[in-house]
Amino acid sequence: MTSVRLQTTRPSDAERDRAVQVLREGAGSGRISHDTFVRRLHFVLRAKSRGELADATRDLPGGEGRVRELLRRIARRLPRVTVTPYRPMPVVPSLVLPGPDAVPVRIGRGYAANFRLADDSVSRCHAELKLTGETWVLADVGSMNGTFVNGQRITSPVEVRPGDHVRFGGVDFQLHWTSPSATTTLTR
Repeated sequence: MTSVRLQTTRPSDAERDRAVQVLREGAGSGRISHDTFVRRLHFVLRAKSRGELADATRDLPGGEGRVRELLRRIARRLPRVTVTPYRPMPVVPSLVLPGPDAVPVRIGRGYAANFRLADDSVSRCHAELKLTGETWVLADVGSMNGTFVNGQRITSPVEVRPGDHVRFGGVDFQLHWTSPSATTTLTR
């Protein structure tokens, strides 16, 4: 034996009021006669489901149209699908930290910087990366667009480690150590 699914959701007062308003507009515009209006009004007031309300106003403007109802039925039967646009992961260039005998790295767009970035979001003198003891410290030196470590804007010197994401203005890098056999390099 097959079961038939019945729509048993009772209509709210607001839904009934909307259906009555659609019937009034239909009678006022001459789309339905006075007798039809009265008969449908009683039907709306006694409706036990939202489907019955839709049946009473289906052929009137503002009511559930046949195409809309058909689309709604089709949509109920379709499985739920979530579409997520494909976005490739951005490639973040590496900033390789120099060896222990390196001088402080001044990062910026100007000639005073020993690591120059040709990007308008980078200040002429943007940040400084220096080795203090055995740790690397990154400091913003008055940039306009900020220096960020792992998404957080820094306002005072911050200790950085390999794997940290740093951003100077709008330019992103991921920090890496220099291998013992490598020379002092900065790559972009």
